[in-house]
Amino acid sequence: MTTDPPWKAIAQRKQSERLSRIPKEWLLPSLPPASVHDVRSIPRRSGILTAQELAITEDYDATSLASAIRARSLTAEAVARAFCKRAAIAQQLCNCLTEIFFTEALAHARELDREYAQTGRTRGPLHGVPVSLKDTFRVKGYDASIGIASLAEQPARENALLVDILLRAGAVLYCKTGVPQTLMALDSQSNLFGRVLNPRDRRVTAGGSSGGEGALIAMRGSVLGVGTDVGGSIRIPAMCGGLYGIKPSAQRVPFVGQESGTREGGSKIGLPASAGPIATSVRDCELFLQVVSSARPWEQDPSVAYGFWEEQGGVQEKPLLGVIRRDGLIEPLPPVSKVLDETVQALRKAGVEVIEIDAPAFKRCQSLANKFFGIDGNNFMLDLLEKTGEPLTDWLSTRLRRGPQISLPSLIDIHARKTELETEMLKIWKDPKTGRTIDAILCPVAPHPVPPIDRWNGVSYTSSFVLLDYPAGTLPVRDVTAADLLAELPPDSKPLNSWDKVNRGLWDPNTIDRDLYRNTKLSVQVVAPKLQERRLVRAMQLVDDVLRGRVSRIAKL
Repeated sequence: MTTDPPWKAIAQRKQSERLSRIPKEWLLPSLPPASVHDVRSIPRRSGILTAQELAITEDYDATSLASAIRARSLTAEAVARAFCKRAAIAQQLCNCLTEIFFTEALAHARELDREYAQTGRTRGPLHGVPVSLKDTFRVKGYDASIGIASLAEQPARENALLVDILLRAGAVLYCKTGVPQTLMALDSQSNLFGRVLNPRDRRVTAGGSSGGEGALIAMRGSVLGVGTDVGGSIRIPAMCGGLYGIKPSAQRVPFVGQESGTREGGSKIGLPASAGPIATSVRDCELFLQVVSSARPWEQDPSVAYGFWEEQGGVQEKPLLGVIRRDGLIEPLPPVSKVLDETVQALRKAGVEVIEIDAPAFKRCQSLANKFFGIDGNNFMLDLLEKTGEPLTDWLSTRLRRGPQISLPSLIDIHARKTELETEMLKIWKDPKTGRTIDAILCPVAPHPVPPIDRWNGVSYTSSFVLLDYPAGTLPVRDVTAADLLAELPPDSKPLNSWDKVNRGLWDPNTIDRDLYRNTKLSVQVVAPKLQERRLVRAMQLVDDVLRGRVSRIAKL
């Protein structure tokens, strides 16, 4: 008689527990068939949310919600209930949640309302604002399983430091969100919880590894979420959801107290991940980063660098931006090149100087970044899977293997090469003709639009800035149009390499239906120098204001 491996029973229990935490009155009477691709309108039609709850979840960003609660036009409880309901609906449609704590969130929101009524003082700048968390963050009393069965059913004994910072600022935490098994995939699927789906079109990827956050916020089941990024895991899901997302430098936001599925201390010799916001506005990303810096996290986490928000840089009175159009490894597909050029032209028309940047060293970043991934031969992570007989997901099964740990001489060598490359890339921040400082750089987030499930190709445009430790953000520009789908690659062009060949396959009508891209969002990436998060935010706000028509000509900033 064959006995099922332990992971299957654990997965069944975890999924049953998750469902039990959704009140029956918040369950949809029936789920849409797979032929319904865009599910973003279903919460409005479901009858589960009241008119006020629809307004709360659709008409505000985190900044305006905080203002409305301070003005007493909304209560923390009403806001929390609205987002708990909508998150419950998002889970049923997109499978984006892992841990649910709606009951505790509503109790906490009522406590915040009582405190405000009695004292006349809010707890902090996030008073009453619901915040969702990637599954990696430890929250006392709940698992941080990161989609791995052997880490499930082991509730955290204490909060991650960032969780405590958010709570002290008045945030209402109410759920955690889905990630890929091992955190090493660009599509968020695990055996423990299943696959996260993109609410804009459930046939295309939600991204990874913060895919649950991206899907939840795209469904307006969250107004502000926290993800992590070590290869693109904030910026990629933000692109997939048509959202704003920022990867700070690794020393900016406290990372202590997270579950990563790696040996403690491993990030000190590898590439450290960063925690950062995913949101519906640039100003919400700024709000999050301001809250973190005002908490003096460097006094509680030795890995965090000193720096209050006002000390984290800014743009010049006469801004100067740069643009890197390609990385030399994977040529951007026509819609990606087009939207980047549209952004550059809009900025120039508004009076912002944008110069072309030649960065030959950029081409070398991805191959070096790859050498830092899996420096332990992936053995620690694969040991976790073997404890319960859990197999790798299909996508990972052809990509993740056991190998030898990196040798000390090899480790020293790649760190030396990293320093050399970091030094060379510093040159991109000066205009070679005038010597002026470049405030920020524009480039693609990815060389392709949001692709079908499990077909994301390459992370060279995102992981390079992890290697360099530059803060970088995704900024949505516009939807893909019918005209975008008609553009062709240059007729005589040849693939640069195997990665570029796969990328071209994402535009070849013989291997893909381009109509899949029609309901997706095109984005650009904005990058600033190391530990210059305020400079990044100011540059992103400038670009966003120009693109949204909030300014026609740039005066002094």
